[in-house]
Amino acid sequence: MAKRDPATHKPTARVGWNNRSQTVTMPLEYRFPESVREVFIRREGESVILTPRPTDWSGFFSSGLKVSGDFMAEREDLPIQERRF
Repeated sequence: MAKRDPATHKPTARVGWNNRSQTVTMPLEYRFPESVREVFIRREGESVILTPRPTDWSGFFSSGLKVSGDFMAEREDLPIQERRF
């Protein structure tokens, strides 16, 4: 039996079916933590990319992203609406 070269070996996952849903069984080192209940899915060419869906906004706010100085500069304020309560 030939030995696998770790430098060229690519891990694989098994694809199967459960009722009418397709399933993928991933190797342990690629599995999501148990806290992940949903993932975003997108296609890039023939690849399918799974990304954990955040459960809150903390990652976004801690990312340090800032808007440009002219963000919404061309926005027109609407007149104040009178309402009855």
